[in-house]
Order: sequence, then structure tokens, then C-alpha cells
Amino acid sequence: MRELVRETDLRPSSFVLPIFAAEGIVEPQPIASLPGHSRQPVAALGGVGREALDLGIRSVVVFGVPAHKDAEGTEAWSRDGIAQRAIAELKQAHGEDLVVIADLCLCEYTDHGHCGVLEGGSVANDATLEVYQRIAISQAAAGADLIAPSGMMDGQVAAVRAALDGGGFEQVPILAYASKFNSAFYGPFREAAGSAPQFGDRSGYQMDPANGREAIRELEQDLAEGADLLMVKPALSYLDVIAEARRRFEVPLAAYNVSAEYAMVKAAAERGWVDGPRLTLEILTSIRRAGADILITYHALEAARWLAGA
Repeated sequence: MRELVRETDLRPSSFVLPIFAAEGIVEPQPIASLPGHSRQPVAALGGVGREALDLGIRSVVVFGVPAHKDAEGTEAWSRDGIAQRAIAELKQAHGEDLVVIADLCLCEYTDHGHCGVLEGGSVANDATLEVYQRIAISQAAAGADLIAPSGMMDGQVAAVRAALDGGGFEQVPILAYASKFNSAFYGPFREAAGSAPQFGDRSGYQMDPANGREAIRELEQDLAEGADLLMVKPALSYLDVIAEARRRFEVPLAAYNVSAEYAMVKAAAERGWVDGPRLTLEILTSIRRAGADILITYHALEAARWLAGA
């Protein structure tokens, strides 16, 4: 009877699995703060994609971890960059069966760890947009199905859309990290991607966690600039923003269940303090109930197994 009248469904096809593709390794490297996840060599990505597909997960988002970093983050738009090779490997292995989303940012590629080009010790918004355009073209050329700009630069969606259209990739949609907060919940990701800022923080371009109305304005702005899908990040502390976004906008809405949200559950479950599977599925259901169509989550593989009763 409960299943008959259940209002919110949870299905693996709505999950997106984050993948860390790392340069210069030949075996997966476990990530201590993300138990169950590893940095993957390019050669292993076909198997990672197959595991996801076999569990009903049809989408992944790729983060590159380069061996070389510099002040400009030049590896981010290299034709032979780690993200570009990872995207090509996944598409060659799985074609249209697997949706490959390319995260577009500079923090993993710069030696200073910020999401843009620096001028005088600060991130220069407009100069960064020009770099984002180069990255978008390189990712689309590698075969990415969606481009997801995550740096929170003003005008980034319009800039990426113009670049894609001008480069012959008019059909490649944009998943906008439209409402991305300056959050403490990103810690394990920064270890995994080696992307922690070497000075200061990202409060100059990521959103103040206290500002819900501003978050809606950011979503509206990215939609007006040409975003095809919108995202709220993180998820759990921002369910109100997800719910308001769902009420206002008709486009597909994603929520990113970020690294520390995952790590806290895993740490508590390892200590026997919580029922890990039950808590995980409750959390993911709450994000769906708030209005997210798409769940980007490190729980994707295990949640899909639990939903299948495995």
C-alpha cells in the first residue's frame, strides 16, 4: 500500500556518477576521504562506465586530475588533456548508451587552485571567460554530451554558449552550476581533485550560503543566458533553494549531493552510529522530493545496488 501511494520515486537512471580521471597513474588510487571512490587511469574508465550502466546509471560527470599545473591552467583546454582523453575513452567504450558530462573549471588545473585567471592576486572574470570558451570547445570536440561550467564567473553560460555555437557544437547543451555556494562541504572533493586554493578562498565568486533569494537570481540569469539544465550545489543544506527553483523553473533541475555530504554518512556508518543504506536512500529521496530531477551523487553505485536489492 505504501508503494502504491508513494509520491517520490528514486531510480538509478536519475543518478549521475562523478568520476576522477587522473594522469600519470596505471592503477586506481583510492581516495581516503571518499571511501569507495578512486582516481582512475584513463584505461580503466571503460570498466567504470560499464559498472554504472549495468546498475542502470546512464550518466557520469568527469573531473580531470592533471599531472602538470600552471598559473593559467593550460592543461584544461589541451587536446590531449586528461579530461579530454577521459571523455573520448568513455564515449568510445559506450557511445550513446552513456551520457558524459564534462565539468568545466580551472581549479584542478591551476597551481594556485582558483577557478579562474589571476590578475593582481584576484580572479579576473572576463579574462577567465575567454579561457572557459577554449575549454568548452575542447571538451565538446572530445565527445562530451553536456558541458557543465562550474566556476561561477559572471556571464559564463553566455560565453560558453557563444563558443559552442561558433565552434559548430550548437546541439551540445549546457548544464549550469547556476547556484553554487561557497561551502565547507567540498573538502573531500578538493583532496580528490587536488584543487584546494593555495591562498584566500572562493567567496569572491561563489555564493554566500546565507543568500537564498540571490540563488534564485543566479538561476534566472543562467537560464536567460542559454542554460538548458540548472544545478544547485550543495544539496542537503540547500533543499529550500531546490524547492523554490522547482516551483519557478520548468527546465531539468540537478542537485549535487557533494563530497562531505557523502563522507559524513560513510564515517558515521563505519562507526555503527547510523544505518548507512537506509540513511543514504532517505537523503537521496529528500533531494528528489525537494524537486531535483537529476542527482549527482557519490552514492550512485551503492544506492543503485540497494535499490535493486543487491
